[in-house]
Amino acid sequence: LSPCTDGSASPCGVAVPQPVADSCNEPCVRQCPDSTVVIYPPPVVVTIPGPILSTFPQQSVVGSAGVPEVAAGLGGSTGAGVGGAFG
Repeated sequence: LSPCTDGSASPCGVAVPQPVADSCNEPCVRQCPDSTVVIYPPPVVVTIPGPILSTFPQQSVVGSAGVPEVAAGLGGSTGAGVGGAFG
């Protein structure tokens, strides 16, 4: 070996350090853990139709058939008596 190639001494006998040059251009990628986020939805108004109440009204007519008799006094000619005829 020549004295210039071993890196320990120069031709003059002086120790010379070996030059160091090292470079690395690799991207640094790191995977972080996933995050958990709880999202609460906003309140929503839902209209539920109410029950349909059906009624069947019953109409009643209270009355009497015919022409009512009118009393002409106590035992009058109509023969209805005091109160007349009620149906």
